Amino acid sequence: MKELPLSKVYQLLEPGPVVLLTTARRGRANVMAMSWHMMIEFEPPQVACVVSGNDYSFSALRATGECVIAIPPRKLATTVVQAGNSSGRAIDKFAAFGLTKIQAARISPPLIAECFANLECKVTDTRFVNKYNLFILEVLKAWIDPAQKNPKTIHHRGYGTFVVDGPTIKLKSRMR
Repeated sequence: MKELPLSKVYQLLEPGPVVLLTTARRGRANVMAMSWHMMIEFEPPQVACVVSGNDYSFSALRATGECVIAIPPRKLATTVVQAGNSSGRAIDKFAAFGLTKIQAARISPPLIAECFANLECKVTDTRFVNKYNLFILEVLKAWIDPAQKNPKTIHHRGYGTFVVDGPTIKLKSRMR
């Protein structure tokens, strides 16, 4: 074994796929890339996510308590990185990166047409926002695009390195 600098631990434990988070405030929608999220409950589905206080989306999420978690396929990897490396303060990311807004059913932020899944969410717990920028979200409505067959997700490994979802394996499980 070789010692690993603590600053690189997140590269080992980076959670699920990189997603796009949409918010809307004062009639203006924004989108950001996010990889720090995790499921915390099944029914109703709840997700914990970290949104940096420096991100333009942070103030919108805090003020409105609404967002969409849009799950992009691998073919959007370059767009995801562009969205993550720019600020909604400076540009309209939907227009700049060719993302199509779709009206959500229960909240103001839009779905993203190019993503294979979209989750309409509301903030249900803000106890950890001040200390950790951690929001607890409840998924109110979920959407999938049946035209996108077997989409592959991208996973951030840090410093511009990503891996793509690999082959699916099925093992015996007692979970339903």
